[in-house]
Amino acid sequence: MAINVEVEKNNNESSANVIRRFQKRVQNSGIVRRLRDERYFKRTKSDNVRRFARLKKLVKKTEYERLYKLGKTPETGHRR
Repeated sequence: MAINVEVEKNNNESSANVIRRFQKRVQNSGIVRRLRDERYFKRTKSDNVRRFARLKKLVKKTEYERLYKLGKTPETGHRR
């Protein structure tokens, strides 16, 4: 939903005053506040996606444990 804010210049009005009126109208409309609220919104993942991710993680974990018991774990670099 887009809200357009328009300001028209009056006959004896300076451009600085038009800009000031425009900024005030944008601020009162709440456009900037709504955009900042939505900026870092993260959608929740569906149950199916979470289930498949968990299954994938469990498979990787069991495979790593199996390789660890056999002494064949892949070498990893040093983590900082």
